[in-house]
Amino acid sequence: MKTTIALASLALIGSLAACDNARPLQPTYEEDLAAITAFNKRYLGSINDEDIKTLSSLTTDGHVMLMPGREPLVGKTANDEANGRAFEQFDFAEEWHPIETVISGDLGFQRGTYTTTATPRAGGDARSISGNFLRIYQRQSNGEWRMTRDTFNSVPAATN
Repeated sequence: MKTTIALASLALIGSLAACDNARPLQPTYEEDLAAITAFNKRYLGSINDEDIKTLSSLTTDGHVMLMPGREPLVGKTANDEANGRAFEQFDFAEEWHPIETVISGDLGFQRGTYTTTATPRAGGDARSISGNFLRIYQRQSNGEWRMTRDTFNSVPAATN
């Protein structure tokens, strides 16, 4: 009987150890930063390629965008519709330059600068805007990052 209990205990301990080893480790800051950097490259590429489908897939359902002088865009649908209208009117060339990235658990934020050049499709002069951004990212259950909040301003005010 003692041998049976001992063997059962060893089997249970072995099972628990196997489960513990199967659990994914929390990514390091460097791994999360690399993932957010890759995410930004894909997101920015979607803007510059006017790829609304991919752009939409990179935001959470509750994504909120705060823009100067406008009401917040709340939710994926509102953001998709606004992007569609913008892409109908302009060709975009956008650059981001992150300054600071902070990651805590399943949330991260990034602060930086941007430059956007919008060229009217109907003709006319391109307009460039530079400014600051603050973005909040959320790790999804599959481990991938998505943008959940986005805000920006232009410095100085938009010029032609």
